Amino acid sequence: MGELFRSEEMTLAQLFLQSEAAYCCVSELGEIGMVQFRDLNPDVNVFQRKFVNEVRRCEEMDRKLRFVEKEIKKANIPILDTGENPEVPFPRDMIDLEKLENELKEINTNQEALKKNFLELTELKHILRRTQQFFDEVSLTAHRGYFIYLSNIFCRFVAGVIGRERIPNFERMLWRVCRGNVLVMFPQGDQVHKSVFIIFFQGDQLKNRVKKICEGYVNLATLYPCPETPQERKEMLAGVNARIDDLQMVLNQTEDHRQRVLQAAAKTIRVWFIKVRKMKAIYHTLNLCNIDVTQKCLIAEVWCPISDLDSIQFALRRGTEKSGSTVPSILNRMQTKQTPPTYNKTNKFTSGFQNIVDAYGIGSYREINPAPYTIITFPFLFAVMFGDLGHGTLMTCAALYLVLRESRLMAQKNDNEIFNMMFGGRYIILLMGVFSMYTGIIYNDCFSKSLNVFGSGWSVRPMFNSKVGGNWTDGILNGSTVLQLDPAVDGVFSGPYPIGIDPIWSISVNKLSFLNSFKMKMSVILGVIHMLFGVTLSLFNHLYFNKPLNIYLGFIPEIIFMASLFGYLVILIFYKWVSYSARTSRDAPSLLIAFINMFLFNYNDPNNKPFYRGQMAIQSLLVVIALACVPCMLIVKTLVMRRQYLWRKHLGTQNFGGIRVGNGPTEDEAEIIQHDQLAQQSEDEPEVKDFNFADVAVHQAIHTIEYCLGCISNTASYLRLWALSLAHAQLSEVLWSMVMRIGLYSRSLGGFILLAIVFYFFAVLTVVILLIMEGLSAFLHALRLTRVGLLIYFFKWNMLSIFEFCLVVGKKWYPFELFFLRKEQL
Repeated sequence: MGELFRSEEMTLAQLFLQSEAAYCCVSELGEIGMVQFRDLNPDVNVFQRKFVNEVRRCEEMDRKLRFVEKEIKKANIPILDTGENPEVPFPRDMIDLEKLENELKEINTNQEALKKNFLELTELKHILRRTQQFFDEVSLTAHRGYFIYLSNIFCRFVAGVIGRERIPNFERMLWRVCRGNVLVMFPQGDQVHKSVFIIFFQGDQLKNRVKKICEGYVNLATLYPCPETPQERKEMLAGVNARIDDLQMVLNQTEDHRQRVLQAAAKTIRVWFIKVRKMKAIYHTLNLCNIDVTQKCLIAEVWCPISDLDSIQFALRRGTEKSGSTVPSILNRMQTKQTPPTYNKTNKFTSGFQNIVDAYGIGSYREINPAPYTIITFPFLFAVMFGDLGHGTLMTCAALYLVLRESRLMAQKNDNEIFNMMFGGRYIILLMGVFSMYTGIIYNDCFSKSLNVFGSGWSVRPMFNSKVGGNWTDGILNGSTVLQLDPAVDGVFSGPYPIGIDPIWSISVNKLSFLNSFKMKMSVILGVIHMLFGVTLSLFNHLYFNKPLNIYLGFIPEIIFMASLFGYLVILIFYKWVSYSARTSRDAPSLLIAFINMFLFNYNDPNNKPFYRGQMAIQSLLVVIALACVPCMLIVKTLVMRRQYLWRKHLGTQNFGGIRVGNGPTEDEAEIIQHDQLAQQSEDEPEVKDFNFADVAVHQAIHTIEYCLGCISNTASYLRLWALSLAHAQLSEVLWSMVMRIGLYSRSLGGFILLAIVFYFFAVLTVVILLIMEGLSAFLHALRLTRVGLLIYFFKWNMLSIFEFCLVVGKKWYPFELFFLRKEQL
């Protein structure tokens, strides 16, 4: 459980895998997902590695699977996805996939040839039928003599088919090339994509010209043999019809066989995709290994958690047994000074919160993992901005649906990116909904309406017989639009509401003023506590890495600076709430003016009296202490680091002929000091062999300026808790008053129907605007506050600060992505 709050302890291990067992061993290691392989061949080209041919074969098999998938989709066959995670197949099992592709290609080739033959016969059938029909119709018309005259002139003809859209161009070209010595006839028929044409001509010379023109229209104008006598045309038509019937039967059988093959493939196509990609990943991993001179053993180096070494050993043993090898694989731990990678174990509940943290950056090795803390702070910050009992209940129900049916939804493999994003964060949404219900109870807000469960603590009865302000008579009640309840009058205010805000505030005209003051102070309090918590957590990092310099000259000045200024502001807020009652609240000084005067050392303001005696001395002392922390962080730490470097360099141990000279530490002490200094070397200090005072001073100045300015700007950033909360409440109230109130005017049957229609629009607008749009806005602002309030204070990121980024850009232009890279990548 302790590893949840800190990244896993990693070790570098060396694997010795037998060549025949390497494939299965890497497969088993990939299934457990607990090792990270290092590339032992960084200088070897990708195409020169040992298993490049196997990788190419996997890519070819992936191409074949995409071809099969395309054929399945073309046939409108649903692809079955059971969510199964199959084991990695042996390479010899891939022969079935190759057979499937060859069979499909052969079926497609035969089917295409049959379809082409069928199309040609169909066109020939229509040519024969339409040609015979044309001659029969013309011979029976009144123009029979004209037809006999044409037949004597144009004694020869050819027939074919052409696309209907090319008929005008085709006619025009024939007329121009043959100089009007041909007669083109298009027998009328059904509206089809192609038309039958008959060209009458005289002489072989025109025949050649006609054929050349038809050959120029490839796939558009096709000539077919057409006998000149009716008897021959009838006989040919009968033969064509018989061949078409035979081809149709063969085509039907071929299509049935193709459907059976594709249906069988559709049941396993997803499984084959997983198998092929796993195989490809295994061969990519094997390419990272070294091969010994005997070509019988593969050597790999992996980073792995120390707590999972037994599981890794068991996986290697299982892979060796599966391969049938008799030589066991060897796992040997190695000693190294390299910084291991950061690895945080997650489960389905913590993975979403870990992704939120990793989206900002990944911490250094063995640093505190902020994800467990964000499980509470992130949903709570969201709920402060989104607080509404009704909206929180709807969000909780939606998240519960995703949580309770997660197994079925995971098996469906939905391709919708937005749904998958929401499903991955289902536990985050669940906690956001639960926390929103809690803050909704605190705000006493449910769809912009207050819940009067315990009865209000305010009463108007004493005001009818009040000694202050006179009695409330019927004339006053009827003639006044606004009446004021004075809490200083006995009996008007009997006590605070048991939980949350009193429901009487929902009908008061100064509700917004009251909530403004309350939520603004609440935002400052939550923000300062959140930031102080983040700074305090940095102490545990310094203690774990044994960095006393960062504690005394880093953590302590930082916590004093923030507590003396903004912590004091929080104390003033509570002091004002406790010290001033309803009778004396009008004389209370302004917190904002008092805080500004604190920095200006202005204590003679007649409009803003002090809160307590000795306020001037205490506030002046706090400001001086805060200002004194700045040079401590800015200069003192740099000078101490320089002093330690010079002491190690000039006052070290020197040996002359075996005799120790100098007043520095002994050899053993020097070795201990060097080891401690290397252990204390933090990531915010430049990792250089020679101490560069200028670089260290600039780096420390950037850190100090960023922290001091960040305390001010980040405290102001928490005011978005107040702004978003009021905006959500006002939007909810506007939606109720402009939409829902319309359906509540009438109490007749028509009013009930109107209410049902209005409620439909009210529900749609509530989900779209208040749940989705406002929820997304509050989510993004909660991300921002999690970053500025918790992560940047104790999580020592390997990232460039904005100031360092500006310095880098000032020297040389880099793309914007550089801001998100680790320092060691620069």
